[in-house]
Amino acid sequence: MTLTPGHDSTVDGVLRRSARRTPARVAVEYRDRAWTYDELDTAVSRAASVLLAEGLSPGDRVGAYGHNSDAYLIAFLACARAGLVHVPVNQNLTGDDLAYIVGQSGSALVLTDPDLAARLPRGVRTLPLRDADGSLLARLAEAPPYDGPEPGGEDLVQLLYTSGTTALPKGAMMTHRALVHEYLSAITALDLRVGDRPVHALPLYHSAQMHVFLLPYLAVGATNIVLDAPDGDRLLDLIEAGRADSLFAPPTVWIGLANRADFTTRDLGGLRKAYYGASIMPVPVLERLRAHLPELAFFNCFGQSEIGPLATVLGPDEHEGRMDSCGRPVLFVEARIVDEGGKDALDGTPGEVVYRSPQLCQGYWDKPEETEAAFRDGWFHSGDLAVRDADGYFTIVDRVKDVINSGGVLVASRQVEDALYTHEAVAEAAVIGLPDERWIEAVTAVVVPRGDVTERELIAHAREKLAPFKAPKRVRFVDALPRNASGKILKRELRDRFTAS
Repeated sequence: MTLTPGHDSTVDGVLRRSARRTPARVAVEYRDRAWTYDELDTAVSRAASVLLAEGLSPGDRVGAYGHNSDAYLIAFLACARAGLVHVPVNQNLTGDDLAYIVGQSGSALVLTDPDLAARLPRGVRTLPLRDADGSLLARLAEAPPYDGPEPGGEDLVQLLYTSGTTALPKGAMMTHRALVHEYLSAITALDLRVGDRPVHALPLYHSAQMHVFLLPYLAVGATNIVLDAPDGDRLLDLIEAGRADSLFAPPTVWIGLANRADFTTRDLGGLRKAYYGASIMPVPVLERLRAHLPELAFFNCFGQSEIGPLATVLGPDEHEGRMDSCGRPVLFVEARIVDEGGKDALDGTPGEVVYRSPQLCQGYWDKPEETEAAFRDGWFHSGDLAVRDADGYFTIVDRVKDVINSGGVLVASRQVEDALYTHEAVAEAAVIGLPDERWIEAVTAVVVPRGDVTERELIAHAREKLAPFKAPKRVRFVDALPRNASGKILKRELRDRFTAS
């Protein structure tokens, strides 16, 4: 069936509809700038013309290597409107890691902030996003609004690169149709409303902040505050002032807020909705947060880049008795737990999570073998090990690649980490398996201490909570855990570091 003009749904169309519905409402605030919905939509159309004037054509990939800003958001939506494929790049990447994504994606142009441009590989075409003569933001006033053909729902709009915690990143090919379905899932599962006052502090290059919160909130017509970074002082000031009542943050940020000396003395009663995700939240940390803010509605968001990224949600009225669960599949996601043979696992039995959904990517950019391995028998194989209960709730046990084979018995690192977090001297913990002649892999805890504690004490504490074979054989103390910008712990780096030591 051929769709007639105006009958398809696109990412930039989400903004256009809100602009026509509430043109004068403030859509985005960033630093000292504010954009109404009409102004933002107009800026996107003008930015689309700027990009095409650079000689780009629909289907070309455009890298985005910048910090959080209004210009970053405008550039993404402009790419969508002009039929270009946006390639968000972690602004913390440098060297070979940065060159790999720019090169593998075949980006014809990279939009960047001036302070980052020198990091890019030599010969790469760049256009400043802001804060420079000739930048995208500076050229908006002189550019005509875009009036060219609209992209179709099946056209690619973004390459979402996986976090690369276990292997080289892969570019998940996202269509307009997939992301719009994901926005609808987010709106319904997370109770996103026009009257909410969300603050967006995570990097916008990351799919969770952009596609689970900022774009869905633009779809419902809310006023959004964009911050440069998740600064604890700024976040708490906004909440106390009544300017923000909805916050998404990964566990590492929530842990940082909970550990602040003023956390229990600040007036945070205005915060109504708390969203966590991007990595597993330690249950003891969640319990502390809920005890201090009993009226706050907590939502656990789980998923991965390939599905846009929201797959399951545990709502605020579902936490009791299942604090470690990631919830049930969202509106447009079907999920199963399968055994090694691909058959449905019994409830309560660990297996791999597989998905079927219109939110899913079309495969991995220029990686046919990896695409074939991940998409089998009509389902996407996530690489996450989980269990499902009789009520349909999923609990993530571990990444399949992070499960530890200790003496022939499989140990889930998350269970060991939760046990360690119950010790008052543990600020952060990551559990990995290291090669061992006797155990095959020795359960090893890497700990950021919050006081004086010894390896022997932590091992003894874990043995009180766990079966002996699950307790760490070793503990390594560090000042900080390596993480990507979304807060995920890079266990691959820990394994490499401590295997070599």
